[in-house]
Amino acid sequence: MPVQKAHTSLTGLPYLLNADEVAALLRVSRKAVYCMVDRGELPGVTRIGRRVRFHRDSLLGWLEAQRESGV
Repeated sequence: MPVQKAHTSLTGLPYLLNADEVAALLRVSRKAVYCMVDRGELPGVTRIGRRVRFHRDSLLGWLEAQRESGV
C-alpha cells in the first residue's frame, strides 16, 4: 500500500477532508476535531454513514473569516 504524502499547499487538498487532515490543518488533535463537530463549531460537515467528512472550501472560508475577525 503506497504511503500518502502530506499536502504542502492548501490548493492541493482534496474536496472532502477526513478528520486527520482537518486536525493537521487546524493543528489540533483528531479528538478535538470530533469534539468541535459535536458542538457544531466546524462548517461543511458531511456524514457518510458513520464517517465524517469536511468540505474543503467551507472549512477554508471559515478559517479565513476567523482570521479576519481576529478570533
